[in-house]
Amino acid sequence: MINAQDIKNGTCIRIDGQLYFVIEFLHVKPGKGNTFMRTTIKNVVDGRVLERRFNIGEKLEDVRVERRPYQFLYKDDMGCVMMNNETFEQVTIIESVINGAAFMKEGDTLEVVIDADTETVLYADMPTHVVLEVTYTEPGIKGDTATNTLKPATMENGSEIRVPLFINAGEKIKVDTRDGSYVERAK
Repeated sequence: MINAQDIKNGTCIRIDGQLYFVIEFLHVKPGKGNTFMRTTIKNVVDGRVLERRFNIGEKLEDVRVERRPYQFLYKDDMGCVMMNNETFEQVTIIESVINGAAFMKEGDTLEVVIDADTETVLYADMPTHVVLEVTYTEPGIKGDTATNTLKPATMENGSEIRVPLFINAGEKIKVDTRDGSYVERAK
């Protein structure tokens, strides 16, 4: 149990049986009345974001979470099979709890957040940027660099993103996994 005044960004708490991560907090001391904590919390399971107030001194149930590196091995009908890089044990994680799952390829390392008490997977995060090879796109025409026009491109893992006109098939590009946008050519 932790006190409400001990809440920080990234703290995981359990409210009504649901797990929430604190996204943002503010210690408020109004002119009249009691001091309180105004927080923005995100539900781990469904991603809903809520605003919540806690009185100072209120007891909250904190959840100990661990972040562990896992390597993506393959995808089957049960989900994505991952291997713990430290113990080499394999676990299956459903694709819906992986942020940026559309840009995964075999061998990628993800950060998996686990409830340390129950050893259950809460969610997994892809790295912010990944390098992928363009397998198909319409050929670029010389001189098509003046405008910010984008064209569709199919990546090596089957995902489709929009890239500038000068990108051709066979090139490696950097992709932002948060929104699926083109960042730059890979060096």
